[in-house]
Amino acid sequence: MAVYTTIDDPSEYFQTAAWSGNSSTQTITNDGNSDLQPDWIWIKQRTSTQWHTVTDTSRGLTKYQYTNSNSTEGTVTNIVTASNTDGFSLGSDQRGNASSQTYVGWQWKANGGTTATNSDGDINSTVQANTDAGFSIITYTGSGTTNDTIGHGLGVEPDIAIFKRRDVANGNWDVQHNDGAPGPITVAFRNTLNLTEGTATNVLSSFSSSTLGLSTGGDAQKNVSGSKYTCYAFKAVQGYSAYGTYFGNGQTNGQFVYLGFKPAMVIFKVLSDPNHGWSIMDNKRSPFNLMDDNLFANSETAETTDSNKCDFFSTGFKLRGSTYPANSGGTNSFSYFAWA
Repeated sequence: MAVYTTIDDPSEYFQTAAWSGNSSTQTITNDGNSDLQPDWIWIKQRTSTQWHTVTDTSRGLTKYQYTNSNSTEGTVTNIVTASNTDGFSLGSDQRGNASSQTYVGWQWKANGGTTATNSDGDINSTVQANTDAGFSIITYTGSGTTNDTIGHGLGVEPDIAIFKRRDVANGNWDVQHNDGAPGPITVAFRNTLNLTEGTATNVLSSFSSSTLGLSTGGDAQKNVSGSKYTCYAFKAVQGYSAYGTYFGNGQTNGQFVYLGFKPAMVIFKVLSDPNHGWSIMDNKRSPFNLMDDNLFANSETAETTDSNKCDFFSTGFKLRGSTYPANSGGTNSFSYFAWA
């Protein structure tokens, strides 16, 4: 049975690339059906310990932050040096191109680097939105006023918003997302991308079709006066992306999670246990089932091959591991973020 989608080719909006470093310069070319000029690039060295490096075309490709750290934004000129018509160029920096090391790069397309001022919220934001793919890169400066809002440019209520303070060394990655249940969207969970903590329910944002709510207190500071922030917002698009929750069963014959498409990348996070991080699986590092090449967004550790496996099928994924990071039993609940 055909699945309705407005996106005929998901590789137009998301692709994964894998390569070996050379400590010089090189161009990484995508191999999907469509050309993809990326606007958000997330790189991880696979074979050794190295921080996850993220950059985007809204802040500029010389601006970097690390998903496994609460550190301040840095400026480096020789990691990603260009976003090309079908991939990106690398300099000699070891975070993207050390010799004898292998790497993976996850890439999302927004609006080709073209931004616009958005005045839908109480605070003007700078937005680079792709309404077809349900993805928006937002930058703003905090006002310090409780319950202020920023515009996101998607035109529909997002499912996920990932906030990062850029100008201090203790700015955690704040991830707010819904439960994937049918009916009106409820922002049900808050997690921290650079930590292993379980779900926190305080200081949740309010999502609407035009704005995201902000907070000024606790460890989810998203609106400190004068501070600079980045936010990545996502809306599920049928046949291309899906975000939701499930319960683990602790069995190697785990449950099947229906997505309506074959995933290219899935991020897993246990919600009910504070001791486990964000597991990442993709079809470039593990091109065949069983898939067992694992990286963690919250950790700089090298890629592991372990028993916590899953399968990617034409309409979703099936859990195969009997423990963490994606399928421990009992009352453990998990979230997933998936792209085709």
